[in-house]
Amino acid sequence: MSVAVEFRDVVKDFGPVRVLHGISFSLQAGRSYGLLGENGAGKSTLMKILSGFESATSGELRVNGQVMRFDNSRAAEDQGIVLIHQEFSLAEHLTIAQNLFLGHEKKRGWLLDDAAMQKEAAVVLAQVGLNVDVNTRVRHLIVAEKQLVEIARALLRRARMLIMDEPTATLTPRETERLFALMTQLKADGVTLVYISHKLDEVERMTDQVVVLRDGRLVAQEATQGLGRQQMAKLMVGRELANLYPPKEAPPIDAAPALKVSRLTVPGWAQDIDFEVRSGEILGFAGLVGAGRTELFEGLLGLRPRSAGRIELQGKPVDIRNPRSAVRHGLTYLSEDRKGKGLHVNLGLHQNLTLMALERYARPWLNISDELRALQIAVTEFGIRTGDLHSRASSLSGGNQQKLALAKVMHPHPKVVVLDEPTRGVDVGAKSDIYLLIQRLAREGLAVIIVSSELVELIGLCHRVAVMRAGRLQTVLQADQLTEEELIAHATGTH
Repeated sequence: MSVAVEFRDVVKDFGPVRVLHGISFSLQAGRSYGLLGENGAGKSTLMKILSGFESATSGELRVNGQVMRFDNSRAAEDQGIVLIHQEFSLAEHLTIAQNLFLGHEKKRGWLLDDAAMQKEAAVVLAQVGLNVDVNTRVRHLIVAEKQLVEIARALLRRARMLIMDEPTATLTPRETERLFALMTQLKADGVTLVYISHKLDEVERMTDQVVVLRDGRLVAQEATQGLGRQQMAKLMVGRELANLYPPKEAPPIDAAPALKVSRLTVPGWAQDIDFEVRSGEILGFAGLVGAGRTELFEGLLGLRPRSAGRIELQGKPVDIRNPRSAVRHGLTYLSEDRKGKGLHVNLGLHQNLTLMALERYARPWLNISDELRALQIAVTEFGIRTGDLHSRASSLSGGNQQKLALAKVMHPHPKVVVLDEPTRGVDVGAKSDIYLLIQRLAREGLAVIIVSSELVELIGLCHRVAVMRAGRLQTVLQADQLTEEELIAHATGTH
């Protein structure tokens, strides 16, 4: 097979900080590659150089044997190299057809040739298996459909190399299978695929080779076959992760319920839900996308209207109208949307940390020195890696942003904490750290609720797991009943 892309001693500096240290390797045409590494390892920077969003400080990028230096992403697209970002770059208010041709519009004389664009759009949508009218506005699409629009746009650009960043992060198992079938077809058509993912089971299944970066350096390029997930994880973090999930510690037998919920209804999402969680216990919530898990807890916290239900905290009935009153009663919630709802990424680290407990620092004026002291403690306790306490949250890697978000919801000293998708989009090393933090919280007497789409995560961490389906609670499984097969059977209604 011919070499499609070759990196030769590629270096990238951001000011005085070197983030890529002489990267050299090649990618062959028509093969699939898993690009692995912890957050901050340099994966995204390297792919941005390849796709024209960044320029290398030194070194060579060769495409089909020719030295290339792309000034922008359009120049890379002209060479058939397309990057699909984890956060989609679609214009929500435009139609699918308008998005597909944005910046590459077809014209008839001085006017746009809408008919030709719509005809071509329909052909490429059929190619990716998306059965939606091309005049549908993107804001009306679900996440999986937006993903397919991004791929369709890449095919219209005649992509010969497609870079996909965490493409299944928000997809259901069925949608993921559809994407994998499309990837298989693209590879058969000679397209080179670069697959960036923290889901090592998907990398193991879908790639021919893995390329591993650590701290801005290439540490391995090996055939996927025969390289197990455990070995991949070790290459990424430089240490054994055999104990990814810490041993479970049984909660106190005589512990009273810290939170008890009876007949809670969130209209359109959850109906007559009963559950309780004790101090020192980790309770999981499983279910397919759309089962109503996130919406249930948004209703519990007052983020959505609820029409019925009784809530008891520490044995006393409480009336929770909004997240502020929930915090006052000892209940906090970490959103699954880290950048949209969990953190203010353009604010400083100390501002994010203290946001839910400002009254502690404003007497009557805000005491920034006290905030910074609190941040220093949180950095140590939660293992947040940052070189500057005065930096913005946006400067942190995904895993460290998640640790900051966790420190933020713990700062008001709650008795019960709800963690929605606590490790989504973080690397395997940060996952291990977060799992240890979660177990520490339970050991210290907190009641912890985990909402997760990763069944292995729920099995590895939780004492019990509640399974929801179509807005109703199907069952609550004890630790000795927890298997992937059992959870899937209840979540799909095939038990």
